[in-house]
Amino acid sequence: MIWGDDNTALAYERWYKTRSIRTHLLTPGGDLETALAEGNGPCCGRKADPSQAEALNRLLIDVKNWEDRYNDPGTILTMMNERGKPVIRLVYPEGNNPADGSETVEPSFLVQCPGASDEGDMPYLAVMDTIEAKQQIVWRSKPPLLENALNILESDEETGLPKRLLLKRESPEENPNLFIAELPEDLFENGEPQITQALTAFPHPALELKDVKRKIVTYEREDGVKLNASLFVPAGYDAARDGPLKMFMWAYPREFKSATFAGQMRDSPLRFNRLARTPLYWLTRGYAILDGPLMPVIGEGDTEPNDTYVEQLVSSAKAAVDYVVKEGIAKRDEIAIGGHSYGAFMTVTLLAQAPELFSCGIARSGAYNRTLTPFGFQAEERTLWEAAEVYQKMSPYLAADKIKAPLLLIHGEADNNPGTFPVQSERLFQALKGMGKRSRYVLLPAEGHGYRARESILHVLAEMTEWLDTHCVGQN
Repeated sequence: MIWGDDNTALAYERWYKTRSIRTHLLTPGGDLETALAEGNGPCCGRKADPSQAEALNRLLIDVKNWEDRYNDPGTILTMMNERGKPVIRLVYPEGNNPADGSETVEPSFLVQCPGASDEGDMPYLAVMDTIEAKQQIVWRSKPPLLENALNILESDEETGLPKRLLLKRESPEENPNLFIAELPEDLFENGEPQITQALTAFPHPALELKDVKRKIVTYEREDGVKLNASLFVPAGYDAARDGPLKMFMWAYPREFKSATFAGQMRDSPLRFNRLARTPLYWLTRGYAILDGPLMPVIGEGDTEPNDTYVEQLVSSAKAAVDYVVKEGIAKRDEIAIGGHSYGAFMTVTLLAQAPELFSCGIARSGAYNRTLTPFGFQAEERTLWEAAEVYQKMSPYLAADKIKAPLLLIHGEADNNPGTFPVQSERLFQALKGMGKRSRYVLLPAEGHGYRARESILHVLAEMTEWLDTHCVGQN
């Protein structure tokens, strides 16, 4: 629950099973006795409508499934009050702010939304009324840049509407930088904001990658679920002239309750091609990169996603491989797969359950024996004893004998993430070594679940580079 003023507050309820969120508008300072007499007392089930404008408690926003990014109503903005506590940022588009002593009027809210669509995110700010939750956009990011409003620097004293914003602006070639933007006097006329000051001028951190092109590609897996991924090729690459490249895929699976929402776009093609925690380094070695190919694991209704985890994971990976081979970007026997944490778990699962898909794998800080995480993992809420068959089927450790491709295992010695203790990698490596399979285990001193030391990061890059150059090769 969060307050706006004496007469305005919001209460949130969230239910993970259905991926739903409800936002209730409360009027704490209202006349409860009168409201009850008129039949407008607290009633959590009512939807927002004008006839309920005076109700003490009514449902303002009803998000049926938060996986649906295309219909995300956004986040209601807050601000710090004089006591340093967060409160709702109330606005009064028609004026008559009660703070100035005039007649009290219904406030509105400011909301920030990612503006997701098939074309990618296009963030915006909007005014939301408290009667019907309708929105009027007051600022929106526009191509060819991706902009995000980080803060409201100045508001109109009478209306509370924003006048100046702190913006972050970026493009695929331009490092994110901060700017101050002056908004037009009439926010609802779609006037253009004016950049009045540049606060930062961060240069591109890796000029070798400045001309790298990113393309968001779409394809389908065999059950019709739509998938997408970010495809990167080295600067100057021409498919007709240069032919297929060696490819490195880097992914992370996610659970969904809806097949429709699973394939929605979850990024922007205008985002800066950032190096941090990405596989883009290997573009400089001549690899094509398929970054973040969707690996949705879907369980609609009462079906649990993980009941068919292996089948869906293999289907998604096969769809990605088939796409890049069909487009002539990669050869079927020169594609490597990798991931970190749950992505590492995915990597080893694919090498065990679909050994024909990848030439080698790299798994960092993962868990491979699900019986060692018996009280749930990721979105799995059932215990080992409630779903023993699922836990066993999802454990690539128990299918290590099926792994044929070379596997590089990397782990932080001090990994204290509850599901990914180093013993997971140690035991898998011992199993692979005992069966005479090609594997290497790298243990990073004093590192946790993520790697921080310069020495560790450089060593990981060197290990991964040598592994890819050695094993991401075709049979010929």
